[in-house]
Amino acid sequence: MDGKADSADGNFRALIFALLALACGHMLSTLLRTIPAISLDVMAADFKTPPQTLASLTSIYHFAFAASQIPVGAAMDRFGVRPVALSLLVGTIIGALASGLATGPEGFLFGQFLLGVATSGMLMCPMTLAAKQMSAARFGLWSGIILSIGNIGMLLSASPLAFVVEHFGWRSGFWISAGFGAVVAIAVFLLVPKQAAEHADDSSPLSQMAEVLRIGLSRPLRGLIALGLVSLAASLVLRGLWGGPWLMEIKALGRIEAGNALGLFTLALIGGPVLMGIVDRSIGHRREVLAATHSFVALLLAVMAAGAPHYPLSNLFGVAAMPPWFDSMLLVLIGIAISAQPLLFGMTRQLAGAQNAGKALSGMNLAFFLGAALMQSATGVVATIFGLPAVLLFMAATLIIGTIVFLMYT
Repeated sequence: MDGKADSADGNFRALIFALLALACGHMLSTLLRTIPAISLDVMAADFKTPPQTLASLTSIYHFAFAASQIPVGAAMDRFGVRPVALSLLVGTIIGALASGLATGPEGFLFGQFLLGVATSGMLMCPMTLAAKQMSAARFGLWSGIILSIGNIGMLLSASPLAFVVEHFGWRSGFWISAGFGAVVAIAVFLLVPKQAAEHADDSSPLSQMAEVLRIGLSRPLRGLIALGLVSLAASLVLRGLWGGPWLMEIKALGRIEAGNALGLFTLALIGGPVLMGIVDRSIGHRREVLAATHSFVALLLAVMAAGAPHYPLSNLFGVAAMPPWFDSMLLVLIGIAISAQPLLFGMTRQLAGAQNAGKALSGMNLAFFLGAALMQSATGVVATIFGLPAVLLFMAATLIIGTIVFLMYT
């Protein structure tokens, strides 16, 4: 009896080490995704290209990332997690080297395309392994831990990367990432077990890719996909695009002070998923928690917008604009509340079952990142025509619509 218990403990410990190794791949993905944000000006000067042009070229990363979810999800169900993860890590190393060696916009575009494709499965690899090997309750907690580890990449791409770029040039960020990728690949090779796909699928790759779309658009998952389209988009677009301009242009903070406020937001995004995983294990009711937290985030975004100069909240308190500490507090609350999004993976895993876990989770991830790409494009238009407060109100409106559709279909 003790022998069986020891064996079970050993197997679970080995699974945890495998998940941590794969989660470091997700951390690398979030780091690479945000390198251009901190070094765009020096890259543009190096390439003799306007920063706006270079910024628009980086969107190829998000679209390649989203499009690759379908074949990657099918591949994980067909071949298993380990070979797919190792292939993607090799591709990530090549993409980082190609980006670092780029001598102009065309070479950089190619590098970003490679990185978008190669990092597309970095979140899905640990998620799929956990979904296939863990109970639904335990998966809820571990999906949060995996996302939290991945979000550390956003911290690495802030002040530490700024220091590296300042002292060693923008290319060094890609060299370091390539080296980190090699270390993660060795860890995955050593720690992730050699397992055949548990439910190997012998159908053609094309029919498997069609199955990813069919599962994602099926009635049971439709509401989850609707909320997924706006959930991650709200946090990524706020953290990666509009949070800085809001604090610097509307609230007149310096770059470092704005960075500190966004750092608090990032810490909330790192700690939040683990906290929500614990809440999920303690009280359950995933549907109600997801609806409540996303509605709360919509309210917080509307309150933040109302604190702009000459907007209702500022007028109510008789001030020119609500003070920056107020925005920092709202950002922390938004970071914690929006971190309920891993519960979408948990609900997806429950509804799809272990056999289709890779395809269903990839369908959800496709919704996450396609939604982020679409919201990034849409908010750019809104900001140009109506200004930054309207961007926050637009994001709040999309969250409310997504939550309503989610409640209708679940």
